[in-house]
Amino acid sequence: MKKRKLGNIEVSPIGMGCMGLSHASGAPTERKEAIKIIRQAFEMGYTFFDTAECYTGINEDGSTSYNEELVGEALRPIRDKVIIATKCGVQHGNHQLILDSRPETIRKSVEDSLKRLAIDCIDLYYQHRIDPKVPAEEVAGTMADLIKEGKILHWGISETSEEYLRLAHAVCPVTAVQNRYSMMACWHESLFPTLEELNVGFVAFSPMANGFLTGRYDQNSKFESGSDYRSFMPQFTSDGMEKGKELLELLTNLANSKNATPAQISLAWMLCKKPWIVPIPGSRKPERLKENLSAAEVMLSTSEIASIDEKLDRMEFVVFGGHK
Repeated sequence: MKKRKLGNIEVSPIGMGCMGLSHASGAPTERKEAIKIIRQAFEMGYTFFDTAECYTGINEDGSTSYNEELVGEALRPIRDKVIIATKCGVQHGNHQLILDSRPETIRKSVEDSLKRLAIDCIDLYYQHRIDPKVPAEEVAGTMADLIKEGKILHWGISETSEEYLRLAHAVCPVTAVQNRYSMMACWHESLFPTLEELNVGFVAFSPMANGFLTGRYDQNSKFESGSDYRSFMPQFTSDGMEKGKELLELLTNLANSKNATPAQISLAWMLCKKPWIVPIPGSRKPERLKENLSAAEVMLSTSEIASIDEKLDRMEFVVFGGHK
């Protein structure tokens, strides 16, 4: 399977978003099972694994499930064959994000992440969200120091704007931007010319709109209240389902014509747009992970992409993170 480049990092065309194994998708997966799933993903061909310090959940016995610990233990025997990305600068509290990208906080976070992952150096270290209280140049300067010290190899920014990216990149070159991106969330496409100019890769999180674009959910689908974030996402409401109906029909028709699934078409659409886009869908099911990775083999022509985009431009739907 042909690999892709994020800046100077070479990764599988699809990465594994590991968050859902312990955070935001219901009760955490049992530890041994989670580790097994991550290893299975590697054996399928995944070489890019995404986690974060704030991806935690509460196990049945009341203990905390740290996503980084699962990722670290699963990948330790094959450490030299994979790229591990994690993040700092966000904590969860009272149902809101607590942002803190002060240099001292980043330094403590990187040490804690290295311990939980049980590795010597993080391949790709993201600022998880922009902290309005800390200038981009100060964050970038801290990342530059961490690179010099050998704590991280590359750094990136999640949910960045063009202005912030340029300011940060001028101090310490950014390897990748990780933003929300899917057929239902295209507002970051305005960044693409800047990313090409600066040779910055784009990592797409929620590339299937939190599973909506798989076509496997309907108005009767139930999610664990509180622990599964889909329980309050607007695309899964009756109104959201109705507004997304036309898009799901488009995906189903394309999937039938390509001998693929709607999920694969939604991933192939972004893969065929730019060679430096890497989606990171997540799943607890090995069969879904295999299906997602196989999306890299689905080819959409330039004219097919243009036709899809034209249809998307006139569609309206509601989706977590914004409206279109």
